[in-house]
Amino acid sequence: MSIYQFSATTAGGEQQSLLNYRGNVLLIVNTASKCGFTSQYQEMQQLYETYGKDNFTVLAFPCNQFLKQEPGSRAWK
Repeated sequence: MSIYQFSATTAGGEQQSLLNYRGNVLLIVNTASKCGFTSQYQEMQQLYETYGKDNFTVLAFPCNQFLKQEPGSRAWK
């Protein structure tokens, strides 16, 4: 089984195939913005800014399952 067989729901509510990222280096992360361990957001942004032009992509998946630490919505702010 390949990661490219999966799809994910975008922040806009649309399904997007991970096949769209074939050929990219992917950093796939589960995020919870209210968690005390979120200091890595800045570093992930820096990685993307440095290597994004070289087919490096960060895919972040917000998760509110653990202690309700990602209480946001899909609405853009």
